[in-house]
Amino acid sequence: MALYIPKNYKDLLGGEENTEKAIKAVKDMFQTNLSAQLALLRVTAPMVVLSGTGINDDLNSVERPVAFPIKDMGERRAEVVHSLAKWKRLKLGQLGIAPGRGLYTDMNALRPDEDMDNIHSIYVDQWDWEKVIRKEDRNLDYLKKTVRRIYEAIKVTENKLYVEFPQIEPILPDDIYFIHSEELLHKYPGLSPKERENAIVKEHKAVFVIGIGAELSDGRKHDGRAADYDDWSTVNSDGYKGLNGDILLWNPVLESSFEVSSMGIRVDEEALLRQLSLCGQEHKKDLYFHSRLLAGELPYTIGGGIGQSRLCMFLLRKAHIGEIQSSIWPEEMIDECRKNGILIV
Repeated sequence: MALYIPKNYKDLLGGEENTEKAIKAVKDMFQTNLSAQLALLRVTAPMVVLSGTGINDDLNSVERPVAFPIKDMGERRAEVVHSLAKWKRLKLGQLGIAPGRGLYTDMNALRPDEDMDNIHSIYVDQWDWEKVIRKEDRNLDYLKKTVRRIYEAIKVTENKLYVEFPQIEPILPDDIYFIHSEELLHKYPGLSPKERENAIVKEHKAVFVIGIGAELSDGRKHDGRAADYDDWSTVNSDGYKGLNGDILLWNPVLESSFEVSSMGIRVDEEALLRQLSLCGQEHKKDLYFHSRLLAGELPYTIGGGIGQSRLCMFLLRKAHIGEIQSSIWPEEMIDECRKNGILIV
């Protein structure tokens, strides 16, 4: 989306000091709620990983990582992470965590190819989480149960925030609505994927769109996903492809669908080989992460990322992610926001 200026925008918190207090409140409350809902242990995460290992995430397989040589390692190259989907799975295997438990971490990334607007920044901060599951848990019911737990953590945080900042009234519905991206295409055949999301989320206010990454019946993808973390190709119990998806909320300030989380059941050996083939990336089979997964050395998992600045932005009813985080913005964006009472730094 391009820069959107809400009409008559007003900062409900009345300034930067209260905003900073509210940001801390959201982050403290939500990570506690999330950890309790999913039985997660907090761990420390890397900001950089070595190039050529397959550990960094490709996202949509086109974004360039920030990379640099390391003097004391013979100029071997490292990359700033895009996210930690594969690193978390390696960490779970290293820790030997049993099924039903997992980990979460503060992930800080740089994505210089992002198109900056109200909700996109080159700086990305997430709660990255991953949980060990049994092979028999790789199904749609388990995915939905996990989504409901995350949504409950968001709702509890919104209600607790209201106690401390009563000017921010709760707006989330009791339940989150589930729909597959193929069903969404059938429901709104004349709309683009983003327009479909807007339509369904405006109606239901909180939606989980299932199955993102595989081609739909019109020959197009709802959105892109890398081949080697989410399972978007396995046929689920509803007869559609995919065991992954996005949590979308209706943002009344931006008057649009608002993604706060991308998540899913991760690939097993069969799904990894299938998706690498579909994406023409069979050469990745020999990389460190991929070869260990194919050798059965890594646990089956479910995981995802939940945007920290995104969630704060939604819960605090902010118009621009720059009101939550410090980053770099085009001068013309800073000026246009300032003219309309939106202070980004």
